[in-house]
Amino acid sequence: MIPTRMLLRRMSNNVRHQSILSQRAEVQQEEPIRIIRTTEDNPQKHNRDHLNRFYTIPQNAVSQVMPRTSMPRRLHIQIKTFREACIMVREPAIELISYLEQTDYSKPPNKYVLYGPVGSGKTLTLMHLLHYGYVTEKILIRLSKNYVWNTREQNAAGTPLQEMIDFGIGRGKYTCDVINALLQELKAASTAGNCNTLVLLDGVNAFFGEDTLVKDSTFKPLYAQRVSLTQSFLDFIKYDWCNGAIIATVDSLAVKRDNQFDSTYPRFLLGKLGFEHLDPFLPIEVPNYSEDEFDAAIEYLKDRMWIRNLTEAGKRELELLSNRNPYKLMRLTAARTMSPSLVTKRLVSHPLSFENPIWIIASTAF
Repeated sequence: MIPTRMLLRRMSNNVRHQSILSQRAEVQQEEPIRIIRTTEDNPQKHNRDHLNRFYTIPQNAVSQVMPRTSMPRRLHIQIKTFREACIMVREPAIELISYLEQTDYSKPPNKYVLYGPVGSGKTLTLMHLLHYGYVTEKILIRLSKNYVWNTREQNAAGTPLQEMIDFGIGRGKYTCDVINALLQELKAASTAGNCNTLVLLDGVNAFFGEDTLVKDSTFKPLYAQRVSLTQSFLDFIKYDWCNGAIIATVDSLAVKRDNQFDSTYPRFLLGKLGFEHLDPFLPIEVPNYSEDEFDAAIEYLKDRMWIRNLTEAGKRELELLSNRNPYKLMRLTAARTMSPSLVTKRLVSHPLSFENPIWIIASTAF
């Protein structure tokens, strides 16, 4: 027999324990739960309801949407570290998607130019649009005429476009000619209504720069206008075709010159020649993170267990040091082993590392 006094003591302890658990549960329920992800991974269905949220690119599409040779090196490292490719749904991408959905493709292609501070996310916005083009139906084009490369090698009319691409990859001597022929075939197919072509160019102002990495026989850098591929791409973004759209970015890092960081506006970065070639176009600014976007980025890093035990003071310090710039925030959170003074000194003395401009072309049939 258990004494009555001991039985009552056990009952009171159980009641006290249950009350403590219930209080903890109430506290946990009162804590706000921030939603930083969206389950909608189809960019065609993205709208303003998905703003400031991350969506995950399906694993089978990552290599197509984010090819290793066309993304910043640090972004590639981040994707490998987090084992997922996530993009924040931001206002510029939503705005562009809405324009593309409402475009009259029977007219010459509309041109859109993304601009903004270095590291604000222009390339990632372009990749968001690249994924938008990828999720639509793919094109299947056959050559409209014979392409004779030499006495023994040619691509006859009616053969698949892939055969000519494989030939250009295997024979470096004819690569420029193959690319030029490929662009002409895409323009012809779009004008004929066989496909809808979405052209994406990252760092388009590099086409109008004063020097390139290409050198002549005397090892002097060539002007961009003297490179054959430059003319092929400049012809491709003219208004002499229809059933397509052109989205480009201008970047201070695409062209190296003394005053390259003086302005981020398209008129300054493109110069007179580049501005006249693209005009008319619709400029769309890609700014630094807003307050909500910055909070979402911090929550994503917490979700991936990349930063832990971050206080409000530490979060405020990150906000001030990065000025809500996505690239600087990535650098700051990646440099966990550095002292704050060293990180600040490095960001001030060397704001950003130079990345080579990239050109991405995605052709899809909507």
